[in-house]
Amino acid sequence: MSLRCLIVDDEPLAHGVITEYAKDIPFISVVGHCYRATEALDFLSKQQVDLIFLDIRMPKLNGLDFLRTLPHKPLVIITSAYEEYALESFDLAVCDYLLKPFRLDRFVKAVNRALELYNLKKQTAAPTEIEKTVPGNNGQISIKADKKHILIKTDEIQYLESLGNYVKVWKDHDFLLTPRTLGSFEAQLSTDFIRIHKSYILNKKYVDYLEGNTIVLKNGREVPIGKNYKGIIKQLLNIED
Repeated sequence: MSLRCLIVDDEPLAHGVITEYAKDIPFISVVGHCYRATEALDFLSKQQVDLIFLDIRMPKLNGLDFLRTLPHKPLVIITSAYEEYALESFDLAVCDYLLKPFRLDRFVKAVNRALELYNLKKQTAAPTEIEKTVPGNNGQISIKADKKHILIKTDEIQYLESLGNYVKVWKDHDFLLTPRTLGSFEAQLSTDFIRIHKSYILNKKYVDYLEGNTIVLKNGREVPIGKNYKGIIKQLLNIED
């Protein structure tokens, strides 16, 4: 099995880097190259893909606006030289954000995450559809833990922490461990939740204060801020220097 991938970037050099990296990944197959988002729209109308490597700053239609036009989104890995779009990208449930120039090891980590999410969606297709119907109307979400589907209120979730192929869903001082990825949660959670680190999603209502590279919650628990998120988070939480 291989993920059929489309590269969408206005820089030929970026296509070359991704194509070269993909040669070393047995489950990645590049099936198309587009140099404008408008070209990608035409490509996707004719051919289905599993994963898009997507640049943001492109002529006529930028990558994020292109992503918003897609009724059925494949997995997306953002490849951009600009870190300021990270939070907006994760709000669109992308599975990773690669800052150019990125190394092979970082690329491998991103595509492994995409494969993990792809397999998870296939294996848990039926439960996922059930879960999607729950939180939209009554602020609840179904989480699989201890071989059960547990219904919890989203406003009771303080933060989510990635742990390999699992996610810790923290409520006060305890957590539920579920076999999912952070990316699979993002489409379900409301705008009260923000990505503050590649391994953490935080519920803003539980924030007490920001100190250095750490957010301190009202219960005293500390959560790290990723280096690419700090400026955006301070703006979002209206925290001044």
